[in-house]
Amino acid sequence: MMNWYLQNGRDSDIVISTRVRVARNLEEYPFPTKFSKEQAENVLKAIKEIVPSLGYGLKFINLNDIDDITKVSLVEKHVISPEFAANKNKVGAILINKEENICMMINEEDHIRLQVFSSGLELENLKNLVVEIDEKLDSMLNYAVHSKYGYLTACPTNVGTAMRASVMVHLPALTMTGNINKILNIVNGFGMNIRGIYGEGTQSQGEIYQISNNQTLGLTENDIIKNINTITEKVIDQERMARKYLAKNSIDLEDRVYRAYGTLAYATKLSSDECKKLLSYVKLGTDLGIIKELDDSKITKLYLYNQPANLQKYVGKPLDGYEREIKRPEVIKEIIQT
Repeated sequence: MMNWYLQNGRDSDIVISTRVRVARNLEEYPFPTKFSKEQAENVLKAIKEIVPSLGYGLKFINLNDIDDITKVSLVEKHVISPEFAANKNKVGAILINKEENICMMINEEDHIRLQVFSSGLELENLKNLVVEIDEKLDSMLNYAVHSKYGYLTACPTNVGTAMRASVMVHLPALTMTGNINKILNIVNGFGMNIRGIYGEGTQSQGEIYQISNNQTLGLTENDIIKNINTITEKVIDQERMARKYLAKNSIDLEDRVYRAYGTLAYATKLSSDECKKLLSYVKLGTDLGIIKELDDSKITKLYLYNQPANLQKYVGKPLDGYEREIKRPEVIKEIIQT
């Protein structure tokens, strides 16, 4: 089966991907910020023991057994966090399935960060999957739960359901029409966060933003999913309206799109950042039917293999910065022409 990030889902002209995650901790041990190396190893051991009974094709992989390029490639796919990958002294592990749509980070900020992923807008289905896996885990482990406050977490902002849902959206038309700041303010005003592609403290790249809930206490899992879904649907509507507006002046729009495609298709040296900017216009042009040479599947591959670590995984060898800038256009041409 194809990996989730190479598929296309509902509303994938605007929604790149959906993620739902829950944070859980074991009652017997302090939070990862406070525990000893021995306690960290005991958490790994406790979780490793239940993997065969858990199912879902999950494989336990110690963080120290993952090479640096693979770690960064998982960050680029948003499967693990940058902080988790960067900590070389971490006593940690991941549980991951073949499709990589289920991944648990063990001993990140919490003992367990259970995450499920999908392309397109799939909040309800992902919520059901995460609840199903969580209930299985709960039957085999002792969770740290407070009768009044709910699930206890290392960061107080996650207490309660400890569920975060996030949707990655591509908003080039709102940016081009100058309406993006208005939309960002509206989303933040509804008790949601809208941030860069790696979450808190990061910038948008290629007009891609992450919408997520900022409240977990006092809300049910269903409330969280419903609220994110409502906001995302409104953002989708606004982006589609902006695209219709741009399409009225089709010469200007086509000029931008074709210039980006021409550079992407014929350049001999490209940085990752420049490629992201070009891909934003090229994806817009493909979604609007301006560019006929590409489809959603190729766009998805271009986004993935533009990124430094996944580019190196694609060619099967380590490359320095300059070598990547030379190899990137070669890989782009290969994907476009296949």
